[in-house]
Amino acid sequence: MKNYFLMIILLFFMNGALNAGQWKTIQFATEATYPPFEFIDPSGRITGFDIEIASALCQQMKVDCTFSNQSFNSLIPSLKLGKFDAIIAALGVTEEREKEVSFTHAYYEPSGSFVGAMPASFSLSQLTGKVIGVQQGSVFEKYLRDKYGVSVKIKTYASVQDAFLDLVLGRLDAVLADTPIATAWLKRNEDNQFGLIGKPVVDHAYFGTGYAIAVRKGDAELRDAFNKALAEIKANGTYEKIAKKYFGRAIH
Repeated sequence: MKNYFLMIILLFFMNGALNAGQWKTIQFATEATYPPFEFIDPSGRITGFDIEIASALCQQMKVDCTFSNQSFNSLIPSLKLGKFDAIIAALGVTEEREKEVSFTHAYYEPSGSFVGAMPASFSLSQLTGKVIGVQQGSVFEKYLRDKYGVSVKIKTYASVQDAFLDLVLGRLDAVLADTPIATAWLKRNEDNQFGLIGKPVVDHAYFGTGYAIAVRKGDAELRDAFNKALAEIKANGTYEKIAKKYFGRAIH
């Protein structure tokens, strides 16, 4: 009987130890062609706002983290197959995606902006017949299709950077992208040939209530650990420091 109770106690502590150490390393996946959120620096390292936020969360949780780069459309299917633990890729929280994965609290509120040649020859109310580039599978593609339907010609790209390239080559009239992505691209092309058309578009029904980290359905413990760490880095000033580095201002 004594040996039986000793075994139960031993199993209890072993289980606790396993639970405590189950996140020694958290594997994140992203799509690293989306500056300033995620991109590959000249040394070949994946970096950006999202990457630094994830790294800060891991530091707060006292775990290591790794980042892998893959196509945006494959992120959620690969997560569900267990190829990694979480996604951080400027991923908007939408009802459709919530059916597939579980989201943390949002860490960024998105908006979209149209970029075109300057001076603009048309306004946002005059898009009929225009050729608009957008990233394939993004919330911005769905927005274009639902809001403009067949009145505009939509060209989709695996990477929004490819869309910007076609804009430069004159194959597009405009590109719709996340506002920080658009402004970051414009800063790298300071010849004044391109600029924002109209004001940034905010639409929670399409762009979601914010960008959040995605985990598999059922991984509530990991999701809650991320939420706790996110609240902590916001309270201790780490989040604001990272935001100012990439956006030049504090964000919510």
